[in-house]
Amino acid sequence: MKQLIYLDNSATTKPSPGVVKAMIECLTNIYGNPSSVHRLGVEAEKAVNTAREQVARILKAGTKEIIFTSGGTEANNLAIKGAAYSYANRGKHIITTQIEHPAVLKVCGQLELEGFEVTYLPVNNEGVLLPEDLHRALREDTILISTMYVNNETGSIQPLEELSSIIKTVRNNNKLPIWHVDAVQALGKLPLNPEKLGVNLMSLSAHKAHGPKGIGALYLSAGTRLKIQIDGGGQEFGLRGGTENVPAIAGFGVAVAELEDSLNKNNEQMAEMKKMLVEGILDSIPRCRLNGPMPGSKYSAPHIANISFIGLRGEVLLHALEGEGIFVSTGSACSSRKKSDNGVLRAMGLSDVEQEGAIRFSFCAHNTPEQVGVVIDKLKEIVKELRSFG
Repeated sequence: MKQLIYLDNSATTKPSPGVVKAMIECLTNIYGNPSSVHRLGVEAEKAVNTAREQVARILKAGTKEIIFTSGGTEANNLAIKGAAYSYANRGKHIITTQIEHPAVLKVCGQLELEGFEVTYLPVNNEGVLLPEDLHRALREDTILISTMYVNNETGSIQPLEELSSIIKTVRNNNKLPIWHVDAVQALGKLPLNPEKLGVNLMSLSAHKAHGPKGIGALYLSAGTRLKIQIDGGGQEFGLRGGTENVPAIAGFGVAVAELEDSLNKNNEQMAEMKKMLVEGILDSIPRCRLNGPMPGSKYSAPHIANISFIGLRGEVLLHALEGEGIFVSTGSACSSRKKSDNGVLRAMGLSDVEQEGAIRFSFCAHNTPEQVGVVIDKLKEIVKELRSFG
């Protein structure tokens, strides 16, 4: 039986045993509605409050600044629509980048149809936003900026500290513009401190960090206003109606608590494996290129590597690797099934051929250097064979 090597952790991660245990406990014993005043309801409320404390701690935030959502997509929608509608009387200009997740780009596109003006900033050939481009794009009527922390396709880290300096210097007495950061791919990989940066809104998703699917969170800084997007019974401090998903919330809390204790160690392990993979492929397989910053760069996230195998179709290579028990991706799981070009790679200046042959490898701390060695060896064989047919 072939060894299963899972390198698609940016699409989703395997829930940890501790997460599964916490969820089963809630499903079997702590099954009350957190809004109920009897004992079972109080126990469920305690589970939610504990998880809120765990998520708040990894962000160095207050518990009242954490709003649980159904995932990163809802968190992005609540942040961008909620802020845009709340501050529309101050202006209707929004700034984002060309490499954002569809959960940001499509929301911005919808807001354009409603009369907002959106500026989509370019990135350099490593997929990194240049701070001076943000500075030039700012206007008096700019009410909202939305940037990601780590790009889900290439692992490029955006220069949040430099962006923070620019935003802080232009904020007016109304504390505008509001700044939203999509940190879905940064959770458990990079330090998160939105208050220090001056970030008003930060989106998180549990299943990218060994938690369950269907649960996320939005950090909402004190004093930042949002227009409610899901009306209901007033849950989540009145900002997100609907009975709380207690098992998933509890699992989310355990996931971030586990990652908090091993953040630096995990990062070092993943960074070493990424370096080993990238160098092994580029040194031994001709006609390949890395899409994104080189490993070791301050702009390179430790867990994502995107490589184009020129002359091959990524989908064909993906399935050939799957046949060897190796699981990778051709890009974002939210768009990889669609027959369209890759907007992130296109924004970085890649040709159609380079986009077509792109494969994303994404690590977690459970991967091993031995697995990376197997992947490199199998790639050498597969790429040679596939190219012989061309």
